Amino acid sequence: MQLIFAAFFSLFALAAAPLQAQVAAPTAANAGDPAARPFIETLTADAFAILRDKSLSKAESRSRFRAMLQANVALADIGDRLIARLRREGKVSPAQYQAWQAALPEFILNAYASRLYDYDKASVKVIRTVGRGPFTEVYTRVTRPGEQPVDAIWQVKQGAKGAPVVNNLIVSGVNLTLTQEADFYSYAQKNGVDALIAFVKTSNERKPA
Repeated sequence: MQLIFAAFFSLFALAAAPLQAQVAAPTAANAGDPAARPFIETLTADAFAILRDKSLSKAESRSRFRAMLQANVALADIGDRLIARLRREGKVSPAQYQAWQAALPEFILNAYASRLYDYDKASVKVIRTVGRGPFTEVYTRVTRPGEQPVDAIWQVKQGAKGAPVVNNLIVSGVNLTLTQEADFYSYAQKNGVDALIAFVKTSNERKPA
């Protein structure tokens, strides 16, 4: 089962129809948290700096990138949303939930880090920000030489320590958390929650090539 949510990093080179009308259209909406825009600008700049640093080995690049994600992505909240429907239906025991919480962050981090080296020539430009309740949506345009631009919306919220964190992504109209939640739900319906957790743990044990 492919981790769809790992498109967090794939968005830097994804070739798909852009959300140009959404991103480019002027708006009088609340701009949201003023810290969200520089946060995304810094996050993407730091990611590309790691990708383009040829002095780093692949292991060093992955280690730095994973540390950056761990500090800037709401991994625990994402993990909760990915099994929210299973929990509402009473299909996740307390022990299974603890095992899920322990396994999923590493799964997401490994999936992101494994995609590092395909996207070193991409760039991200922030177009605008829109406040929606407790979140700020940061609209960006991703470009890669010779390919069609892709528009992505980063959902940013205030983390537990008061600093902004990435809570979700919408890439070319696809809500990545909702898509991955449906994937995990289907897998658990067919194979059971224990099998889903085992899949995640097994994936964590595989070392990136």
